[in-house]
Amino acid sequence: MRLSDCIEYIRSDYYRITGRSNASLLRMWMAGILDVGFRFLFWWRLSKCNNKLVGGAGRAVSRWINVRHKISIERDTEIGYGFRIVHGGPVVVNASAVIGDNVDLYQFTTIGSMTLHAAHIGNNVYIGPSVCIVENVTIGDGVTIGAGAVVVKDVEPGVTVAGNPAHVISRKEPGRLIFRKWDRAMNHNN
Repeated sequence: MRLSDCIEYIRSDYYRITGRSNASLLRMWMAGILDVGFRFLFWWRLSKCNNKLVGGAGRAVSRWINVRHKISIERDTEIGYGFRIVHGGPVVVNASAVIGDNVDLYQFTTIGSMTLHAAHIGNNVYIGPSVCIVENVTIGDGVTIGAGAVVVKDVEPGVTVAGNPAHVISRKEPGRLIFRKWDRAMNHNN
């Protein structure tokens, strides 16, 4: 991935935290001092850069943050724009997971798979603390997953699920807990 594309992803993650999309790379890096999740994402996004120096530094620093804060997301994982890791780790995301735009992921959450066929998660999805999403399930757009839920089946778009196993508890206000949504079309190359 080109460096400019990596920076665009970082900018989208930064926007989700601060509401500002026109900050310099230095200002965004400084935001990582206070926010562990963003700090990891900053370096993780850079690790995907095809520039050997930038990509190598990104891999080294994101691995260090992984060990220190228990945020385990492999470099090959597909994650869209505006991703937030709220409250830091521990967080585990399988390398085969596909995560859409504007997804919030809270602490003690696992998106896992024993067969390398992990979940496909849509856009504008809230994943609360201590959630476990197991194997090859599809989470639709605008879904809210309540704290402690264990998701073992597909979740239709626009619902709120909770429980073990997760079941629909509401169909009101899809995506209501996702704030400052990054819009690719409006924010590209700002």
